[in-house]
Amino acid sequence: MIHWLTPNPEYFPPLEMALDEPNGLLAAGGDLSPKRLLTAYRCGIFPWFNQGEPVLWWSPNPRMVLFPDELKISRSLRKTMKKHHYEIRCDSAFTQVMQACAAPRMEQEGTWIHPEMISAYTELHQMGMAHSVETWIEGKLAGGLYGIALGKMFFGESMFSHVTDASKIAFVYLIKQLEHWNFGMIDCQMKTRHLASLGAREIPRIEFVRILNNLLTTPERIGKWHFDYVYPE
Repeated sequence: MIHWLTPNPEYFPPLEMALDEPNGLLAAGGDLSPKRLLTAYRCGIFPWFNQGEPVLWWSPNPRMVLFPDELKISRSLRKTMKKHHYEIRCDSAFTQVMQACAAPRMEQEGTWIHPEMISAYTELHQMGMAHSVETWIEGKLAGGLYGIALGKMFFGESMFSHVTDASKIAFVYLIKQLEHWNFGMIDCQMKTRHLASLGAREIPRIEFVRILNNLLTTPERIGKWHFDYVYPE
């Protein structure tokens, strides 16, 4: 049975109430206000729903995560990155990145990144809590990703590429910079072969929450991000 949320934006049911099938469905209802969204992420919960339907809240078990020191960079990607034909920017085109992530893809029908989601996360971006990492090639946005940062934790949401490996390049720079800032874990939500190829793996939800709670004890890095990581020659 799905738990319906109360008007209180700081209330979510215990994660143990999440369904096994579909994996991690915890609650429905509520809104995408900044307070509710940030409360959700601090509890290990994220929204995922189709446009026109009630908001659905998830906390899957196991959880796909990436620890910065476990990042895998393939030989071909290293070769591409050493060409330095790209520019990495942060927070220069947040809404544009979300819109690109929302574009139709061959392997899926529709998108869960609809205008309501874009508006809500853009508001978090304006608050300095949500960030985009972008790969620019010849002055054009070629790929990137976005997510939310709380404490020493980064919650990845989605990524896109208009040019081969452009999102992977942005991802590598993000992970290396987060490692430099002593971030401990990146939430990847659900398992995909793409994320697994980059070093992400599944861990039990109880372990995810334990690590998350520890990483949330440090202050947030609020505001526009500026990277100082330089990919080695």
